Amino acid sequence: MWSYHPELLETPVPRYTSYPTAAEFGPDVGAEAFGDALQRVTGDISLYLHIPFCQSICWYCGCNTERANRPERLASYLEALHREIALVGAGLSRTARVRRIAFGGGSPNAISPIDFVRLIVALTQSFPLADPVLSVELDPRSLDEGWGPTLKAVGVRRASLGVQTFDPALQRAIGRVQPYAMIERCTDLLRGAGVTSVNFDLMYGLPGQGPDQLADTLDKAIGLGADRIALFGYAHVPEMFARQRRIDASALPDQAARFAFAAQGYQRLVSAGYVPVGFDHFALPGDPLAQAATSGRLHRNFQGFTDDAAPVLIGLGASAISSFPELLVQNEKNAGRYRMMLSQKRLTGARGIRRSGEDRARGALIEQLLCGGRTPLEPAIAQVIASRLAPFVRRGLAIVADDVLVITPEGLPYARAIAALFDRYRAQSERTFSSAV
Repeated sequence: MWSYHPELLETPVPRYTSYPTAAEFGPDVGAEAFGDALQRVTGDISLYLHIPFCQSICWYCGCNTERANRPERLASYLEALHREIALVGAGLSRTARVRRIAFGGGSPNAISPIDFVRLIVALTQSFPLADPVLSVELDPRSLDEGWGPTLKAVGVRRASLGVQTFDPALQRAIGRVQPYAMIERCTDLLRGAGVTSVNFDLMYGLPGQGPDQLADTLDKAIGLGADRIALFGYAHVPEMFARQRRIDASALPDQAARFAFAAQGYQRLVSAGYVPVGFDHFALPGDPLAQAATSGRLHRNFQGFTDDAAPVLIGLGASAISSFPELLVQNEKNAGRYRMMLSQKRLTGARGIRRSGEDRARGALIEQLLCGGRTPLEPAIAQVIASRLAPFVRRGLAIVADDVLVITPEGLPYARAIAALFDRYRAQSERTFSSAV
């Protein structure tokens, strides 16, 4: 289905959940800029709450998270998060309306169901909620029966389970053991709680993984009726995440095998009736994400592909990132400093970047490419990137006609590499990124 051109994939590139990416954030944009931006917000906004704790840490994980094995530390973090909710809510323009709330991590179910409800109450008290869509990321290993009534009571309609693989040997190789029966039980729990869109996060490129193991995982996910499937390539960057040093790098599949896995996943899921969403997400036709993809309403933010069209996303919690049209700001990453700042009633924005007019134009172009596979090209930009785009055009992976760039079906796995051609920061950044496939 897809032709493999390794020379076009050899340079690691960002996932482009924002533009500019977090690699370009600096200390000159922080709390003051964030506070000013809050006061100017109008219309629909979304909230993201970061819970940087897990009951156990998986070796492959690249998230900002730590073990929830010290109750006093967890309680202290939640106290700080409540303070931030009140502080940010008080600084937000009253013309804003919260349409979506997402909980991520880490694992939000590392906290208790009661603490989860308390966060919902705090948000209700501090923010102008307008019947928001609630979503939550969950770790099946710590999702007990008490979460069912809680999720139903607060009205969570979308949930994502970190499945990664159903193969027991691969689970042991990445430090995440969770039997099939556990995932089945969790899926049933979510359905019983009224969750209408269940996502499975799956991975390829795992140590020792073969096509049969991936096929079995895909078939099991399809059989369990996942409404959405995110099929990610494992990013092995142990120089950034020390926990990944526990993974046997010598057993990792090479680039050609990773490419074959991506193609295998695409073919199997599409043949099972899933709608491809961008380059690594899939959704059943009735799911809002699939409907957004087919109708041209797909977007991309820090949670990946989304049907969320809100121009403002406010991040709450240590390391959470807020996105405004003119500004990106990340909260203090260190949980201790985050708690200290909030004990002093200070906003926690620590790093960020202002978006110039050119940044916004290039960001829109990159989003259009990744979400819809096409974008209009201004002649000036087309001239600048023409020589770098030429290898993709020669191989039939992209077409330029009437000042419009189109990624062909054969070029889908090269989408991030093509999008990176428009990133004016890439030549300057020393940040290590993940493989394009």
